Amino acid sequence: MPSIKGLLIGSPLPTKQMKHARLDKIRALAAFSPDALSSIAYANEEIYLGLVVAGGAGLALALPIGLAIAALLAIVAISYYQTISAYPSGGGSYVVARENLGTLPGLVAGAALLIDYVLTAAVSLTAGVAAIASAFPQLWPYRVVLALGLLAIITLANLRGLRETGTVMALPVYLFLFTYLPMLAYGAICAATGRVAPPALAAPAAVRPLGVLLVLHAFAAGCTALTGVEAISNGVPAFRPPETENARRTLLVMALLMGVLFVGSISLTQLLGVVAGPEETILSALARRLLGSGPAYLLIQAGTMLILAVAANTSFADFPRVAALLAKDGFMPRQLTSLGDRLVFANGIVLLAVGTGALIVLFAGDTHALIPLFAVGVFLAFTLSQSGMVVHWWRERGTGWWVKAALNGLGAVATAITLLIVGASKFADGAWLTILLIPMLLAGFFRIRTHYRSVAEQLSLQGEVPALERPSPPRIVVPISGVHRGVLSAVTYALSLSDHVTALYIEVDPGSGRRVREQWEKWCPQVPLVVVASPYRSIVGPLLDYLDRTDREHHDGRLAAVLLPDLVPARRWHTLLHNQTALLLRTALLFRRRRRGFQPAIIDVPFHLQR
Repeated sequence: MPSIKGLLIGSPLPTKQMKHARLDKIRALAAFSPDALSSIAYANEEIYLGLVVAGGAGLALALPIGLAIAALLAIVAISYYQTISAYPSGGGSYVVARENLGTLPGLVAGAALLIDYVLTAAVSLTAGVAAIASAFPQLWPYRVVLALGLLAIITLANLRGLRETGTVMALPVYLFLFTYLPMLAYGAICAATGRVAPPALAAPAAVRPLGVLLVLHAFAAGCTALTGVEAISNGVPAFRPPETENARRTLLVMALLMGVLFVGSISLTQLLGVVAGPEETILSALARRLLGSGPAYLLIQAGTMLILAVAANTSFADFPRVAALLAKDGFMPRQLTSLGDRLVFANGIVLLAVGTGALIVLFAGDTHALIPLFAVGVFLAFTLSQSGMVVHWWRERGTGWWVKAALNGLGAVATAITLLIVGASKFADGAWLTILLIPMLLAGFFRIRTHYRSVAEQLSLQGEVPALERPSPPRIVVPISGVHRGVLSAVTYALSLSDHVTALYIEVDPGSGRRVREQWEKWCPQVPLVVVASPYRSIVGPLLDYLDRTDREHHDGRLAAVLLPDLVPARRWHTLLHNQTALLLRTALLFRRRRRGFQPAIIDVPFHLQR
C-alpha cells in the first residue's frame, strides 16, 4: 500500500532519469514565465493607485510611465539574453556577480534573489486571490485562507517534479494568454472604432497635486512588472538540450508577451477612461468595461487569478536552485543541495513554502502592503548581474566583446538608476525592511561558512592521524559518508572490538564510490570497503538490505553490529547545518530492522567538534 508521501508527490525517480525530467520550451514557458506575465496585474494596479490620487492629470501619465517601463524591460531582457549564453550552467545574478565582482557582491545578489523569490510568491498568491475576489466580493474576508490553500497546491505540484510542474502550470498560463490577448485585441478595435467611448469625467477629483515625486513613486511601483525576467537565466539547466538555445528563445517570447500585455492593458485603461471601484482591481474594471459582467468577464478573472496563483511557481522553480548554489558554496545548510525523491530540491521548496506562508499571514493577504518590500531586491540583483557581465566581457575579449559589454553596461546603468528611484520612493512604505534583511542574511551566510570551514579543518586528514589497530570478536559494519577524521576514529574503535570490521559506503551520486575507495585504500587499506549503489538516493534502504543479506550469509549465529560515526557540533544551532544521517540510521535500525526479525546492535561513536 503506497504511503501518504507517495500518494502526494509520487514514487521516487532514479538519478539516471534526471535528463528526462527536463522541460521543453512549451513547459518551460509555463514553468518560468507566470511571474513575469502576471506581474502586469499588480504593476498596473500600483501605477493606477499611485496616479489616481492626482485625478485625471495623474492618470494621463499612466501610458508614458508604462512605455518607459517597457523600454527598461527590453534593456533588461537583452542583458539576460547575453547572460544565458555566457552562463549556461544557470545561477543568474548570484553566479555572475560572484565570479566577476567577488564573493561579497555575489552574496548580496544571492540574498536579494532569495528575498525577491519569497516576496514574489506571496505577492502573486495574494494578487490572484484579489483578482477572483473582485468578481466575487464575498470572498474578501477569506483572502488569507484562500492564498494559503493555493500555496499548498503549488508546493505539492513542485514537489512532484519538473515535468509535472510544467504540465500543471501550462493550463493557467495558456488560458490567460488565449483569453487576455484576444480581449486586448478586441479592446483596441473598440477604442479605434469608438464602439466603447470613454465616459465623461471618469477620473475622480484630485486629492494630491501632481508632482515629480508622485510620478517617480508611480514609476517605481510599476517597475514591479519586471519581476521574473531573470528567472530563465537562473534555470537554464532545467531546459532540454540544447539548453542555451531553448532558454534564449523562451526568454525572447516571454519578454515580447510581457511587453504586449503590459503596454496593451495600460493603453486601453487610459484610452477608455477606466477607473476601478471599491474592492476591485483596475484590470477587473477594464475587463468589465469591455465584456460586461457575464461569462466572458468571469473567464478573464478566473484566468487572471490562476496565472497569478501559479506565478508563485517561478519562485518555486528558482529559489531552490539559488539556495542550492549558495549551499554548495558553503553559505547555506548543505541539506539544500540534496535532490528529493522526484529529482527536485525538495528542502528548498519546503523552505520557500514556509517563508511565503508566513508573509501571507503576517501581511493579512494584502498585496499592496507586500509590493514595496520586493522591488529593491529585484533591481539590486539586476544591477549586480549586469555589472558582472560587463566585467565578464572585458575579461573574455572575444569577438564583438565591446558591443556586448556596452549592452550589459546600459542595462546596469538603467537598473541602477531604477534601484535608486525605487529605494528612495518606497523606503518609507516598507522597502527599508528589505534593505535591513539583506545584511542580516549576509551575516548568516558568513556564520554558516565559518562553521563549515571549522568542521572541515577538524575532520581534515592533514597532520597527525589516529593510528589503526586490529583487536578481536563480532562482525561490525561501519556506514561511512566519506573519509575523514570522524570516520577513522570510529573505525579505530570498531577494530578494538572485533577483527571482522567492514566499512559500507552507500553511493548516492554515481561515481562518488570510486573516489571514496581511492581515499579509503590510502588511509585504511586493512579494513574492507563495500560500495553499494543507490539509484533512488536512499541511504536507509540499501543499508538495511545489506545487513539482512550478510546476516543470512553467515551461519555462526552472530548478527552484524552497526557502528555509527556521529559528528557532535559544538553549538546547538550548528545541528541545523548537518544532515543528521546518524539519527535517521539509528531510528531505522532500531525499529525497521527489528520488525524484520533481527535484534540490532547499534554502537554510537561521537566525534566532538570543538567550534
